[in-house]
Order: sequence, then structure tokens, then C-alpha cells
Amino acid sequence: MKEGARKIKKFIIPILMWLIFEGVAVTLWLTKDNAFYLFNFSYIGTSLAVALALYQLHYRHARRVAQFLVGTYILVYLGLICNENMQIEGFWYYLFTGVFEAATIHYAVAKILGPLVFGRGWCGYACWTAMILDLLPYKIPRYPRKKWGWIRYLTFALSLVFVGALFLAHVGNMEKIMFWAFIIGNVAYYAAGIALAFALKDNRAFCKYLCPITVFLKPMSYFSLLRIQCDQSKCVSCGKCKRVCPMNVDMTDNSRRRKNGTECILCFECAKACPKDAL
Repeated sequence: MKEGARKIKKFIIPILMWLIFEGVAVTLWLTKDNAFYLFNFSYIGTSLAVALALYQLHYRHARRVAQFLVGTYILVYLGLICNENMQIEGFWYYLFTGVFEAATIHYAVAKILGPLVFGRGWCGYACWTAMILDLLPYKIPRYPRKKWGWIRYLTFALSLVFVGALFLAHVGNMEKIMFWAFIIGNVAYYAAGIALAFALKDNRAFCKYLCPITVFLKPMSYFSLLRIQCDQSKCVSCGKCKRVCPMNVDMTDNSRRRKNGTECILCFECAKACPKDAL
């Protein structure tokens, strides 16, 4: 009986993740009267739940499974096939047109309200840019983090100004412009991300310094319910968790003000490296 209870407890987080997304899927399906939302959020929630379950079963590539299931779905199906701009420019576009669907719902769920529950989990499990960058050779940062985080606010502002200028100029055929902005934006993101990774020997340099989406993610993730905690009674201060963290987070500090606390992407590299199972 106890063994069965332990097995069930192990999968509580995957089950909760699935239930949260299924709740969003059903709610949007009923309120928007569109079965697409039922499929969309059910698919994403199931993909994330499967990856978390695989992690509990100690499958080493569990997170990569979610990255490719969700990342390719959004990039290829929603972006290239359905012609939806899922970048931040698409969010501004639908927001300015007053349409609460597509990118606006995506951002509301995954990047504005979602981080209150699962923090920067989007960056670790669903981002199609990081999906490729995480395949590069510099999974562990070679050098200390630089104070370049201000650049992300510049790229955030530029995306807003770009879309705002199109509306103010009353440019026609905006749907086509948004589609090409999605194509060109992704190419630019991949190019910048790969160049930064090799220049700084850090796969996640783009996420730390350039990505405009983090402007939404960081403040909300400060209050995240899902957080990696350190059992101080087990910790031996070996420093392995800090060395392997791709985002330079101090996981030994349980306070919300810990160093780079809002940068945690829940990749669990620190937990896998900990020799005492303190995380």
C-alpha cells in the first residue's frame, strides 16, 4: 500500500500540470466555441505532463521530449502552416486589433499568467528557440554571467515600436507582414542565439541577454508556485548545482530573492547533479 502511494505521489506534478492545461483547454473551448483550443492546450498539456513523468522515471532526455513536441508544434504547425505569428510581434498585433485569440491567448496562458504557477518553465520545456540552442555544445556556462540583461528591454521595446508604427502608418496587408515578421524574426533569433552561444560559450546567452519574452516572464515567475527548493539539512555546499545551472541560479538559497532567482527554467540539472539529493 505504501509503495503504491509513493508511486502515485511521484506523478502528482505531471498530473497537476495536465489538469491545469486541460482546464484551460475546456474553458476556452466552451467560451470561444472553438474546438481548436481544446486540441491545442490538451496537446501542450499532455506533452508537458509526459515529459515530467519521464523525468520521474529518470529518463535523461525527458525535457528534450517536451521541447520538441511543443516547440515544433508551435513553430511548424501554428507558425508556418497556420500562418500565426507566435513571436512577441504577433502578441502586439492581436492586442492592438482587440482580438483575444491566437498569440494573445498563448501569451496570457504561457508567459503572463502561467509563470505564477510554473515560473520560467516555458523557457525550459516549450520554447522553440531554446529547443535548438540547447543542442549546442555549451550546456554549462564557461564564464560568469555578464551584466547585459538590459538589452532584453531594448528588444522588447523595439518589437512594440515596430508593430505600433505599422498601425500608426495604416499599413495594409498586415496579416502577410506579420507572417513574414515571424519568419524573419525566427531566423534572426536563431542566428543571434547561435552566435552568442559560441562567442560566450553559453547555450543560454540569448535567453539571458536578448530574449524580449523574459520581460513578461521574470516578474511573474518571482511568485511561482513551482520552485526548486534546497533541503539545507542535506546540502554539503559542494557547489555542483551552481556550476551546472545553465541560468546561473543559486539554488542553495530558498528565498525568492536568491541570485538570478527569476531565471530558473526548471530544467532540474541542479537536482540531477546534487550528490545528496538535497534539491
